[in-house]
Parts: sequence; structure tokens; C-alpha cells
Amino acid sequence: MIGAEWGQGPERGLGASPQTPLRVVLADDQTLVRGGFRVLLETEDGFEVCGEAADGSEAVRLAGETRPDVVVMDIRMLGMDGLEATRRITADPDLAAVRVLVLTTFDVDEYVYEALRAGASGFLLKDTEPVELLRALRVVAAGEALLAPTVTRRLIAEFVGRPENRRVDANAVRQVTEREREVLALVAGGLSNDEIAAHLVISTATARTHVSRIMTKVGARDRAQLVVLAYESGLVSPCRGSAG
Repeated sequence: MIGAEWGQGPERGLGASPQTPLRVVLADDQTLVRGGFRVLLETEDGFEVCGEAADGSEAVRLAGETRPDVVVMDIRMLGMDGLEATRRITADPDLAAVRVLVLTTFDVDEYVYEALRAGASGFLLKDTEPVELLRALRVVAAGEALLAPTVTRRLIAEFVGRPENRRVDANAVRQVTEREREVLALVAGGLSNDEIAAHLVISTATARTHVSRIMTKVGARDRAQLVVLAYESGLVSPCRGSAG
């Protein structure tokens, strides 16, 4: 269902080498699943498993202690679940560099939506091929989002219409300029910084600056969360996929 990366970010993750491995925490309540992931990562150059967690609380603790590049987070775990653990990790300013990749057996739209709202940078199913998991880790560690834009629009069209789902700070949204609204609509449409620059006839650096400023104004952690906020705020219409 999900697996196309979009957006652009720092090069740290994509440029990782065996000398500077991506550090990963595995959070899943099934020992065999964690063990399988560990074997996969430890047999690949460029990855290091720096901790295993059997529940959300342990995942939050390990994220604080080890400061990994990525936490691979199961959603359904006993005690604190993966959604709450994701919220706590992404809300901690000391863990701003830590990305969360949600990996679950549950192909349920609301889980995807809530995971992104919570601050996850990507979402994959557990039946994903190993090579796709490795690629996903590199993508989200690089600050990019791992979610097909068409899936994003479908999810948000379904869930933002519910009043209880609108949780955006209206004062923050009002700070977005008309130009930034235009950029935001393009981000929500899945365009990269290069594509935004070409569409608006501006430099890639300027497009990147616009995106960064928008994220700061609305309090978005990364591009995935920015898209959710764009639709929830009404700045972008899920029907048209453009500024509204």
C-alpha cells in the first residue's frame, strides 16, 4: 500500500556508510519479530541496532538513552502502544533528530493517519520485502517522508472531515503567507523541493526555505506531518488537492 518516498531533506541517512551506520531501535512486542529485524540489519553494512523494546514505554526510554536515527515502531503493543510512544518521542525537543518508522501488520487507514499525526515519518506493513525496509530506514533517516501522495490524500479526505480530528492551532496557521500557502499546496500534492522550484520558477534553495518556514510556523516535525496539518487546517482541500 505504501512505499513511495517524496519530499527532500538532509542527506545524513541516504549517505550513511559502514563507518557511520544508521542507528536503529526496534520496538515490537514479539521477540521473534525483533530478532528477525535484528538479524536483517546486522547482516547489512551501514546499520546498527542500538536497542530493542517490547512496549512503547521501553521504546521511549531507549530513544532518550541511545538517540537513534530511527525507531522502528509497532503500533499494537501491550501497555503503551506505538502511537502514544511516537507522540512522546516526537514531542521531546531533545529527540528532534530521531525519526519514527511505523511498521505493522494492520493495513488500516486510521492507523496510518494517526501515526502521521503523531509525528511518524513513514509507514510500512510487516510483509514488506526486506530490501524495502532497508530503503525505508535510509529515507526517513534522511528527513524525508515515506508515504505515497495519493494515499495521503485518500487518508486525509476520509478523516479530516470529522470535527474531532481538527487539532491545528488556528493562530499558527494564520501566520502562513499567500506565497507559503501556494508552496504548501504543492508539498501536499507530493512535490519535491526541486519540483516546487520548477513549478514556481524559483530556486531550489528558495523552495526549501519556504518549506522550512512553513514547518516552523505550523509546528510540523517533517513533511509528512506538514501535509496532515495542511489538510486539517483547511489550507488545502482534500477534494482538490490545492490551496483552499
